[in-house]
Amino acid sequence: MRLLIIDTLATIIFFTIVATFSELIIAGMEPSKVLATRLLMVPIMIMTGRPYTGWRDWLVKQLKPRNRWSAALVDIAAFLSFQAPVYAATLLIAGADLGEITAAIGSAVIFMIILARPFGLFVDWARNTFNIGSKKRPETT
Repeated sequence: MRLLIIDTLATIIFFTIVATFSELIIAGMEPSKVLATRLLMVPIMIMTGRPYTGWRDWLVKQLKPRNRWSAALVDIAAFLSFQAPVYAATLLIAGADLGEITAAIGSAVIFMIILARPFGLFVDWARNTFNIGSKKRPETT
C-alpha cells in the first residue's frame, strides 16, 4: 500500500511541476486554465501512476540494467511502451481521429524520451526517501 501511495504521489508531483511549467511558459496558457487542466489530470495520474511504475519495475527486473546508460534506456522503453498507448486512448476518448492521434503521439514521443529518465530517477528517489522498494537500481543517483 505504501508503494502505491508513494508512486502515485511521485507521479502527481513530477508531472504537475513539468506540465505546469510547459503550459505556463511554453504554451503561454493563463494560470486559471493551467490550474483547471492540472486538476483534471489528477484522476488520470492516480489511475496510471502505480500501474506505470509497476510496469517499469517489471521491465527493470527482466532487462537488468547494469549501468547508467542501460538504466536510462530501460526507463525510456518503459515510458514509451506504457504512456504512448495511454495517451492514444485518452485522445481517442476525447474524440481525436486517427490522423490527429498519430500527429499528437509523434510529437509527444520526443517529450516522453526526454522525461523518462528524470521521472525514473524521481520515483527511485521518492522510494528511497520513504524506505520503500527492494534493491536500488544501478547508477540511479
